[in-house]
Amino acid sequence: MTLFERYLTLWVALCILAGLALGSLFPAAFATLARLEYASVNLVVAVLIWAMVYPMMVAVDLGALKSVGQRPKGLILTMVINWLIKPFTMAALGVLFFQHLFSGLIDAAKAPEYIAGLILLGAAPCTAMVFVWSQMTKGDPNYTLVQVSLNDLIMVVAFAPIVAFLLGVTDIAVPWETLILSTLLYVVIPLAAGALTRAALLRRGGEAAVTAFTARIKPASMLGLLLTVALLFGFQGPVILAQPGLIALLAVPILIQSYGIFALGYGAAYLWNLPHKIAAPCALIGTSNFFELAVAVAIGLFGLNSGAALVTVVGVLVEVPVMLSLVAFANRTRARFAP
Repeated sequence: MTLFERYLTLWVALCILAGLALGSLFPAAFATLARLEYASVNLVVAVLIWAMVYPMMVAVDLGALKSVGQRPKGLILTMVINWLIKPFTMAALGVLFFQHLFSGLIDAAKAPEYIAGLILLGAAPCTAMVFVWSQMTKGDPNYTLVQVSLNDLIMVVAFAPIVAFLLGVTDIAVPWETLILSTLLYVVIPLAAGALTRAALLRRGGEAAVTAFTARIKPASMLGLLLTVALLFGFQGPVILAQPGLIALLAVPILIQSYGIFALGYGAAYLWNLPHKIAAPCALIGTSNFFELAVAVAIGLFGLNSGAALVTVVGVLVEVPVMLSLVAFANRTRARFAP
């Protein structure tokens, strides 16, 4: 591990502070960047995420994907946690905190919107960033690709019914453009580019050439992560600084859910004797969220300035620090898992 990677959490913290400061000092510039979006997908952030995802896609061996089906445990565990547990525990936490524990600390009229925001986060498991977290834990790139792809297929048919059931509404307008564009930008295009790059490298120098290339471009992946953090906090800097107490309250159930879901997935993977290269990505997929989808639906259903939209944004802001802490824990406990 390089010095840069060893202190990655420190660099992320500095980027958070830089983003907050720059967002407050130059709100017009960040507002301009925030408007560069299509179907609720910010194009600047999309480019940075693409830079993070691409190195792992180079490591994907398409010829080895057929062997993933011979190890179904990780796929089963991912799907059960993502679709049978996570949305419902997030809804329960929302009711517990915003209708009971925090009832005297928040606007009672906003409580249903805060709960709705949590439900939207819980029903939208992560897509793109999983590739980053998997790479940082030395996850199996082929298996991670299949996990994410299967997750996306289920999301297409399960997201709207689950959200409708938990919100008690039936008219859920799923932003198909956001779903399709995000899948293309974060999975299909990087995978195609990675496959072409890998084929060229294999022809030139075999697996050694692939390893050397991914090592060279890894700093670009980390730089993309840091710039993404700075941008996200810059976009929301004024909101965070104007309502720090409310932001902290909204973050509590999200943090509890994140660490709880990871503990459940990671612990179950350990008890089921999954190898670490499958167990770590499996637990991390359920922990993180597809924030573009959650934010888009929150704005569509409740409005840009709603409590639901604010909760989904808070989910974005806490995700990277939380996921880095879990990546660090997963790396420290690798030796406990079966080889």
